[in-house]
Amino acid sequence: MSAEIKKGYIRPLDLRNGRVDMSHGSGGRAMVQLITDLFSKHFANDYLSQGNDGTLLPEAKGRIVVSTDSHVVSPLFFPGGDIGCLSVHGTVNDVAVMGATPLYLTAGFILEEGFPLKDLARIVESMAKAAKEAGVTIVAGDTKVVEQGNGDGVFITTTGLGFLPDGDELSGDRVRPGDVVLLSGTLGDHGVAIMSQRENLSFDTPILSDTAALNGLVATMLASGANLKVMRDPTRGGLAATVNEISHQSGVGIHLDEANIPVRAEVEAACELLGLDPLNIANEGKLIAICAKEDSDLLLAAMRSHPLGERSAIIGQAVEDPNCFVQIRTRFGGRRMVDWLSGEQLPRIC
Repeated sequence: MSAEIKKGYIRPLDLRNGRVDMSHGSGGRAMVQLITDLFSKHFANDYLSQGNDGTLLPEAKGRIVVSTDSHVVSPLFFPGGDIGCLSVHGTVNDVAVMGATPLYLTAGFILEEGFPLKDLARIVESMAKAAKEAGVTIVAGDTKVVEQGNGDGVFITTTGLGFLPDGDELSGDRVRPGDVVLLSGTLGDHGVAIMSQRENLSFDTPILSDTAALNGLVATMLASGANLKVMRDPTRGGLAATVNEISHQSGVGIHLDEANIPVRAEVEAACELLGLDPLNIANEGKLIAICAKEDSDLLLAAMRSHPLGERSAIIGQAVEDPNCFVQIRTRFGGRRMVDWLSGEQLPRIC
């Protein structure tokens, strides 16, 4: 903290009525004050307190896994979460599904001039809480301010760093015919929660985003000893996009069974009302896993033993197919193709 702020030469942040202004991104006293009174207050740790242009981290064993994700969700606050916890969960999950242990995050903020400081404080507090619950530390960050009208409140970019023990690695090119596809829970919760907020839709049972950090679930799965081939979190593009990516990476076809794919009744009803397909909708607290057939029951039991995997299910199987088609057997017994979306079904979803 600068001596000027310590001595009270400038007023403290007005977190109740204040707003972001251009001086908060200028590199001067106001920016130091914003960082000190808001970001450093909630993200406080020994790494941030180094106060340098970069953070010196301790040596760790294993191979480094790194992932970066930018978050532009609209609205910023939605049933079950907000852009703050989402920015933590999304990057933690991208590192975790590689089989690594997430340890560190960096956070970059693009703030729009005029954004209420009370809302920014709420977002930062949410990020701090999510990071603590996930067992990761926010070790570095950056803040920029753009003129009013040139942003949309807040954009957040997070980079995650984790470590992977030596040995086999998970990868989308390791799937072989006969391998089994598992899903950790219900589809579409996040995307429908966002859309219902945008469209002012209400349901008898509220639809909440599933945003959550999956590293605990992943650790349970890895500890099971099952022969895991790949894990992915089906975010943008949903299950359909994720399974198509894997099928093309491995050069196999994948057959899904619609009757086995868990979807909440209220989400299914909302999708019918809005003309959406749950297979294409983003999720922020679910993962897809593919393992050897002989280990599928072992892995399923491990997943169901964790709170975030209670509704896990076996939903399909890899098959030999040079065309790498993904098909689904419908509840009526027929088959249809499951392809990538040709456009954006739900923009600004994460």
